[in-house]
Amino acid sequence: MKTVETKNAPAAIGPYSQAIVSGNLLFTSGQIPLDPATGKTVGETVEEQTEQALKNLAALCEAAGSSLARVVKTTCYLTDMKDFAAFNAVYESFFPGKPARSCVAVAALPKGVLVEVEAVAEL
Repeated sequence: MKTVETKNAPAAIGPYSQAIVSGNLLFTSGQIPLDPATGKTVGETVEEQTEQALKNLAALCEAAGSSLARVVKTTCYLTDMKDFAAFNAVYESFFPGKPARSCVAVAALPKGVLVEVEAVAEL
């Protein structure tokens, strides 16, 4: 098992790793729409926040030697399912290969953001 760390994605805001490589798989922690340099939330709309969260996810994949094209499964969290269509519009532009996915509504997310995405990818 190997820990993945990169300054191109936000630092963990708790006692966990940004990502872990186990065998030929990468397991990312959930990515929220934080600017990696400042730690501040990026965007107010679900579209803006989804784009930043997925950019952070891409940075983790790249740091591990993978890419979003190699993602096999995502788990997505939204604070409001009314945002589902808007979230999907941005998500689809990052994942044209359509990995397997779960998407659930949650009561709240860290730092009051609207979206969080985690992934499992092949190396």
